[in-house]
Amino acid sequence: DQALIRGGFRSLLEAEEGLLVVGEAATGREAVALARREKPDVLLMDIRMPDGDGLWATERIVADPEL
Repeated sequence: DQALIRGGFRSLLEAEEGLLVVGEAATGREAVALARREKPDVLLMDIRMPDGDGLWATERIVADPEL
């Protein structure tokens, strides 16, 4: 949820050939919405986030049959 940390992860991942970062979310609800829209192969999730923590968001993403 912290922009500085998300930016650091984005920089590390984008430096790797073949990896594409398709989005970042600051809250659990944003993470769920983003996952539903982008359908990524991999998610990195923070446990502590506002508006639905990482565990809450992960439970919803895993339970979604379209993901």
